[in-house]
Amino acid sequence: MASGSQYEFGSYCLDVPGGTLFRGGKRVPLSPKSAELLVALVEAAGRVLTREQLLLQVWPGVVIEEGSLSSHISTLRKSLGTAPNGQDFIETLPKRGYRFAADVKRARLNVPGGGMDRAMLVVLPFENLTAGDRYDYFSDGLTEEMITELACLSPEHLGVIARTSAMQFKSTSKSVKQIGRDLGVSYVVEGSVRRAGERLRITVQLIRVSDESHLWAQNYERELHDVLEVQAEVARAVAREIQIKLTPHEKQRLDTDKTRSINPQAYELYLRGRHFWYRRTEEGMRKSIECFEQALRYQPDFAAAYDGISDAHTMLACRGMTPAVESFPKAKSAARHAVKLQPELGEGFASLAHVRLHDWDWVGLESDFQRAAELAPGYAVAHYWYAEYLMAMDRTVEAIERVQYAWELDPLNSVINASMGMIRYLAHDYDGALVDLRRGLEIDPTHYVSHLRVGLVCLQKNLLNEALDAMRQAVTHSGGGTEALAGLAQAYGVAGDKVTMRKIMQELAASGHRHVSPYNIARVYGAIDDKQRALEWLERAYWEHNPDLIELTREPSFASLRSDAKFRELTKQVGWT
Repeated sequence: MASGSQYEFGSYCLDVPGGTLFRGGKRVPLSPKSAELLVALVEAAGRVLTREQLLLQVWPGVVIEEGSLSSHISTLRKSLGTAPNGQDFIETLPKRGYRFAADVKRARLNVPGGGMDRAMLVVLPFENLTAGDRYDYFSDGLTEEMITELACLSPEHLGVIARTSAMQFKSTSKSVKQIGRDLGVSYVVEGSVRRAGERLRITVQLIRVSDESHLWAQNYERELHDVLEVQAEVARAVAREIQIKLTPHEKQRLDTDKTRSINPQAYELYLRGRHFWYRRTEEGMRKSIECFEQALRYQPDFAAAYDGISDAHTMLACRGMTPAVESFPKAKSAARHAVKLQPELGEGFASLAHVRLHDWDWVGLESDFQRAAELAPGYAVAHYWYAEYLMAMDRTVEAIERVQYAWELDPLNSVINASMGMIRYLAHDYDGALVDLRRGLEIDPTHYVSHLRVGLVCLQKNLLNEALDAMRQAVTHSGGGTEALAGLAQAYGVAGDKVTMRKIMQELAASGHRHVSPYNIARVYGAIDDKQRALEWLERAYWEHNPDLIELTREPSFASLRSDAKFRELTKQVGWT
């Protein structure tokens, strides 16, 4: 078979140029290497490919561990399920290799997005041409702002890859075609920025992935306060070149952005704040709040700065770095300021919905999530937050669909992959959760949350050795974090080693200044069916207003508690009827 086509097998459609797989028109999450492996197998359907042939084709010039190919084959099998005849799509021939066993035919449709009626685009990190790397925060911030602008163009016809996945290609040596395959995109925007005081020189170009042709390029010489005008002009040019028809509302929004100026000091402080926020550390969060508050001194009506303050306070509480009762009122107030100042700011509605979710402020909550999705369709994390709400409401199918959409926008984000795994874990789809979590670990093997969640899933599958190993990895990569230690204690408890479990619990009790989530301790006792202690710690979690209690009715470790009157009363107090 010749590459550059689409192939159908069973209920699947495989788009070779984009390296993307669809089932029933919906994208199936695959890591880039798993996608390349599937392409190789499908293009050789019916023929045996040896291990050596597959390694040479998928990992050219790279020495990989012996079990890596087998692991990817196993992941693909789980993602694909069984063929209509009940057999595996991928057949193993001992001592020979692998063969794609299903009937394969050329797809009849060849539309952008591999069966979806919209094109996909990525904005690569803008190159910082200013001397030194101390202005990287500015070029990275400009990249994020450009992503946000383009994502609002026409979401029905254009999907834009989110910031975290785009940033994986900072200073990359990969070709446009390789990037297109890794992300499943049809178009690439790349550019550079050079600063001289408050004077900017911005260069932007649009490239089509299929033939690497440059469709459009432009240089802009502007003052810093005119940066929003540049973003609007680029958005219009991209829409024109890829033939996206803008609605009157979209045109009006771009016209508004084009005429709106911004205080240069406020804008720079805002970009610094977001730079610190993305570090996801307590120090980074606190520095980001300082930057956002300073930005407001220069421009008191800067809605995005209020949105940043809200996100930082919410993150501090959700990570257990500050008490929720202290942080959530600040987060809510800031988010409400943001949407009041700029009612079309989708990120503001997303921030408001996020803090309201974890604050158990249920009335009218979904309308905030819906407004955020409407106004900021490319904001991947907002779709995950919405999925959390849907899972809390026991709307499992909708939750999985929503987090799947978040993944499509940000496929190389280990946090989004871990989030998908958590949603499937709460849906009790443990096999699916493992696929998502292991894909995330391919992207970032040091992401402790992914290891922790692999451990939780393995406990439910009674894979005790795998669970213990995953929890140990979580402890290592978190630097001995209390959440990971509680997970390790849980694994030892379920494995029957109560002595080691109690030793870790004593270590947590003696943590001193470190915050230990009572919800995580409750999960340890729930997993070993110690109902009394589990309920005691859940009561503490309630009085602490623990954000994780939104998972209470879905967490499998609490299954034995659900018939208990105290547990039912607790769920009512949190907000379930």
